[in-house]
Amino acid sequence: MRSSANGLFLWLGVAAFGVVAGLLYSLITEGRVDGDGVAYGLSIGLAIGFYERAWILAPVRDRLRRLPTITYLATTALVLVVAIYLGTFLGGTLSWAAGLTTRSLPSAVRPQETATLYSLLAAALLAFGLRLRDLIGAQTFTDLLLSRYRRPVQEERAFLFLDLVGSTTFAERHGDLKAQELLKSVFAAIADPVRRHGGRIDDYVGDLAIVSWPLGAAVKGARCVACVFAIHQGFERDAARWREQFGLVPQMRAALHGGRVVTAEIGVDKHKITYFGDVMNTTARLEALCRETGEPVLISGTLLGHLGPLPEGVAGRSLGTHALRGREQSIEVIALRSRDRDPSAPSGPVET
Repeated sequence: MRSSANGLFLWLGVAAFGVVAGLLYSLITEGRVDGDGVAYGLSIGLAIGFYERAWILAPVRDRLRRLPTITYLATTALVLVVAIYLGTFLGGTLSWAAGLTTRSLPSAVRPQETATLYSLLAAALLAFGLRLRDLIGAQTFTDLLLSRYRRPVQEERAFLFLDLVGSTTFAERHGDLKAQELLKSVFAAIADPVRRHGGRIDDYVGDLAIVSWPLGAAVKGARCVACVFAIHQGFERDAARWREQFGLVPQMRAALHGGRVVTAEIGVDKHKITYFGDVMNTTARLEALCRETGEPVLISGTLLGHLGPLPEGVAGRSLGTHALRGREQSIEVIALRSRDRDPSAPSGPVET
C-alpha cells in the first residue's frame, strides 16, 4: 500500500540523514570519515525520528505541541537533548560492541559537549523537515520535493469527498471555537483509516475533507469504499467518547467518483498540488446529492464499474441516472449501505 511505502521511505530518509550527519561530523572534527560516526549519526537520527513519530515520549510530545510557540520551542529543545543522549548511548554501545572505536564503553556512551551541540542543530533540521512533511502531507511533500507536477500531468485518480453533517447547526449552538475543536477531532479521526487504505488527504475546505487515490490503488480490494465504512465504524466504536466530549457522534456524507484529471503544482509564494477537471466537479455534485437523497454514501457508476466485489457487509442500491448541475451528461448513482447498520440493505452487491 502507498501508506506503507511512504512509511518505509520516511525511515530510510531519517536513517540516511543520520548517517550523513554522522559522517560529516567525523570529517569536520577528525578530518576523515569512519564507522564510528555512522553508528552515532544513525542512532541519534533514529532516536529523533522515534520521538517525532511518537514512538517514544508520545505523551510528552502531545503536551508540548499544545504550548505557546516560544515555550514549545524551548521545551522541545530540552526533549531533543534527551533524545540525543539516548541516541548517543545506543550509538556508543553499538560502536564499542562492533569494534569501531578504541574508547572504553563508559567513554563511548558519554555525551560530549561539541557533539551534543552539533547533534542539536542537526536534530532541529530533521525535526523541521518532519514537521513540514506532516503539515502538507507525506505524498504531497515528496511530490513537491521531486517537482513531480511542476508541469501539469494527466492521470487517473479516484476521489472521496467527506462532509461533516450538522456542523453549521453545531456552531450555532456551541460557538465557532467549539465547532473548530470538533472539526479538528473529526479530521484527526479520519486520518488513520485513510492512511491504512492507501489514500491521502489532499485538502480541507471548511468542514469538507478531500481524499484521493491513484485509480488503480483505489479499486484494488475496493479500498476507497472500505475506507468510508472504516471511518464510520471508527466513529461508532468511539461513540461514548464523542458524546462525552461533544454531545454527538459525528456523521459524514461521502461521495466517491473517479476518472482522468489534470494534476499540477500551482502557486508562487505558497505552492500547492491541485486537481482540475470534470471529475472534481462531479464528485462535489454527488456530495450535494447525498443531502437531497438522504443517503450517507454515494458512488458513481463510473467508479463502481472499475471495482471488483464490494467489501464484505457493504451493499449497493442503484438510484438510477441523475442530471447533475453543471454537467451535460447524466450519471448513474449508487447508494452504498452497511448491512450491519441497515438490515434492509439488499443482500446482493448492487440492487437495481
